[in-house]
Amino acid sequence: MTFSMFAGFWTNWLWYRSVHYSSVFSTTLWTKIGLFFVFGLLAAFMVGLNIWLAHRLRPPLSAMSMEQQSLDRYRMGLAPYKTWLLVGVCALVGLIAGASAAGQWRTWLMWVNGVSFHQKDPQFHLDISFYAFDLPWFRFLLAFGFAAVILCLIAAAFTHYLYGGLRLTSPGARATAAATSHLSVLLGLFVALKAIAYWLDRYGLAVKSSDFKATGDWTGLRYVDANAYLPAKTILFCIAVICALLFFATLWRRTWQLPVIGFGLMVLSAILIGGLYPAIVQKFQVEPNEQAKEAPYVQKNLTATREAYGIDDTKVTQYDGKSTASDDAKLRADANDAASIRIMDPNIVSPTFEQAQEMKDYYSFPANLDVDRYPTKDGKLQDTVIGLRELNLKGIPKHNWINDHFRYTHGYGVVAAKGTEADDGQPVFTEYDLPSKGDLGTYEQRVYYGEKTTTYSIVGGPQKEIDHPTDDNGEVTTSYAGKSGVNLDNPLNRAAYAMAFNEPQILYSGAIGKGSRILYNRTPKERVEAVAPWLTIDGDAYPAVVDGHIQWIVDGYTTSNGYPYSSRTTLGDTTADSLTAGSDNRSVVAPQNQVNYIRNSVKATVDAYTGEVKLYQWDTQDPVLKTWMKAFPGTVLPKSAISPTLLSHLRYPQDLFKVQRELLTRYHVTDPQTFLTGSEVWQVPDDPTNKSGDAVPPYYLSMKMPDQSKQAFSLSTTFTPTGRDNLSAFMSVDSEADSADYGKIRILKLPTSTTVDGPKQVQSQFNSEQDVAAAIKYLKGGDSAVEYGNLLTVPLDGGLLYVEPVYVRGGGLKYPLQRKVLVTYGDRPPAFENTLGEALDKLFGTSSAAAGPPDTGTKAPPAASDPGVQQDLADAQKAFDAGQRALKQSGGPDWDAYAKAQKDLKAALERAQDAQKQQKQNQSTQSKQPKQKG
Repeated sequence: MTFSMFAGFWTNWLWYRSVHYSSVFSTTLWTKIGLFFVFGLLAAFMVGLNIWLAHRLRPPLSAMSMEQQSLDRYRMGLAPYKTWLLVGVCALVGLIAGASAAGQWRTWLMWVNGVSFHQKDPQFHLDISFYAFDLPWFRFLLAFGFAAVILCLIAAAFTHYLYGGLRLTSPGARATAAATSHLSVLLGLFVALKAIAYWLDRYGLAVKSSDFKATGDWTGLRYVDANAYLPAKTILFCIAVICALLFFATLWRRTWQLPVIGFGLMVLSAILIGGLYPAIVQKFQVEPNEQAKEAPYVQKNLTATREAYGIDDTKVTQYDGKSTASDDAKLRADANDAASIRIMDPNIVSPTFEQAQEMKDYYSFPANLDVDRYPTKDGKLQDTVIGLRELNLKGIPKHNWINDHFRYTHGYGVVAAKGTEADDGQPVFTEYDLPSKGDLGTYEQRVYYGEKTTTYSIVGGPQKEIDHPTDDNGEVTTSYAGKSGVNLDNPLNRAAYAMAFNEPQILYSGAIGKGSRILYNRTPKERVEAVAPWLTIDGDAYPAVVDGHIQWIVDGYTTSNGYPYSSRTTLGDTTADSLTAGSDNRSVVAPQNQVNYIRNSVKATVDAYTGEVKLYQWDTQDPVLKTWMKAFPGTVLPKSAISPTLLSHLRYPQDLFKVQRELLTRYHVTDPQTFLTGSEVWQVPDDPTNKSGDAVPPYYLSMKMPDQSKQAFSLSTTFTPTGRDNLSAFMSVDSEADSADYGKIRILKLPTSTTVDGPKQVQSQFNSEQDVAAAIKYLKGGDSAVEYGNLLTVPLDGGLLYVEPVYVRGGGLKYPLQRKVLVTYGDRPPAFENTLGEALDKLFGTSSAAAGPPDTGTKAPPAASDPGVQQDLADAQKAFDAGQRALKQSGGPDWDAYAKAQKDLKAALERAQDAQKQQKQNQSTQSKQPKQKG
């Protein structure tokens, strides 16, 4: 058991030393040890002192009553062991108190290192740091004091009773003068602590949560708090001080009469002044004129909440939702400039990536891929769907200890595709194959640390690792050359890890030798959480190729629950959406963590090969981060250390955005009267593309808001009125970290006098349109399944353009292909075409939609001058028209005729393609023939 405890400590120390954050381990450890011993010894001393004093003040037992005679046998039995019993009781109290105090290491470090917010609360005019850093520590000290005094009181009373200082049934005085004085002092201390509690409760009103029927959950003072509870707490403080003095006075008066009367008056006052009086004020002063009474306090709550969540600079603009374009041609032209509309949904195409680029079963992609920006060959940035080919131990050919932990140790390479294009339904890959090649250049491709890497590996020793497969079904082997992990050359280290991982083979296996290193804690999130335990970590780490390395980028938040007047939110509930429910790699943050202040103060990176963790200061003004940087000096690098390449891949984090959008459903309002009426309350709509009932996830998209001159990488969402489905507002935040507008939140507020369709209504419109419904039904033919991609909303010339890619998982395929695109704008009927360009053409009535694309998803070849090709295209058009007529039969679609038309269409297109290929070959042959000399 002793070695098991040592193994846990030793392996933790070795791991922190291996990642070069040993100061975090030592600071945390010594803080816990210090608190444990200080408060443990203090509690043990207080209890032991009172037991000793009660024993010392025992009365003589010469004239014992029957009650005392019955206790005498217990005294006689305890006499030989009283010293050991005293030590045992003190030790038990000390252990419990010390363990409780050690758990407050964060509170202690924040109190002793706290820095000023340089901002004062509106009620008591104290710096906010008092509520964030000081008040929690004072409350802990108060709770410790109450617990210690109560334990001392119980221990002293029991000892006095055991040794005759207290008598319950004996005639005469119930307590000796010494016992009376001793217990009175302890009761006086208890009441004095209660007085301190009343005084701290005054400040606690600024961060108190309550239920306010006009707004729901409420933080801070309301009218009844400021005008009833606050003076009541002051009066009760004074009464408690007087009552405590009366208890102390028994040292001279030797009677409990006055202290008991005083204590009874304090209890009565607490009921009348602290309970009844505020209820009367609420009933007869506030409720008859609630809006006027509460408005000043609502204004304080509005201001504080918007500041605490970083939404105070939100720009709200009125937006009609109706097109201002002069003609359809302008709309069509502006649609290309409004956004780089992404038709590759990163939450759907992971199986397609696996089918095309997994290569081996022991590789795998996360269920939800990521969206980033990478330059094209001409230097322009494009939205890119990206994922890593990570190790999947479930797919290795044969499971045994050597294979699981020595041979299969890492993933390999990046796979990326254009977000705005598809090739016959497939992604257009910009980084592909194994080893990966493409537009990302040269970089270290081995992935030893990733979201799916949850087990330990032992690398660098005699046993070679499988690096990647070859074209001839062979395998290239490698040996880890990095300095990550813990060296297992030392027998003590091997024994410790054998115990810690419950794996005896680590101790004696011949596969471990000189140079062997053990890698563990390998997911980016758990590595950052370990080196920065004071951070709250975003649920989505994403990879980026930075300066020749694959870096996992992790967003870290500093939070507080003590910002006065700021409303609280539960992070787990706020950050949950339709993606977090069923994802294997997308998790919510801190499920039960209630906060009322949050900042994205740290950007962290984890090298996928070396495992190196770096923390960068991102919010240079955040006082909570400055406090932790004082507590753990040297662990956070300055913002200036972020390289330009890394900066270009940083983005606005989703979880912070989801917290802010939840708050903005109410706190977009700045007028307290409007806030109290609740007439402007919004809600985050449910995801219309599935039936989960969860909130629609925000999405990354390069787009241009009305006040912007060019597209910017943004994170966007929509709002609807409470209980309704029409659109209330569109929200977007600039996510380009190297932009001056980074973090700027823009809201386009739709008019309340007219209705603009929201996401659910648009999805319903798509599903109910006769032509669309018929085509969807056809796509679902056989055992095919249709999946809807992210429903994108794009502001366009005063209106809103909705775009939704449609995927088909058909036949025996286990992966979806992007086959269609749905678009709609304003009151226009939706267009449902093969490509985004064709859909926009049809939506805005341009000439390219006159012929209309076929419904098969097959791209028609371009027109040719060859008469045979023209005839084939004419046949294709006839077949297409016949198919459309079959779908629009008055008695319902004629599916037999439609199927025949599709066969004719396919045959005609194939003939046209063959003829055109032959024509190109003939032209190529003619161009290569030598010219005759004339």
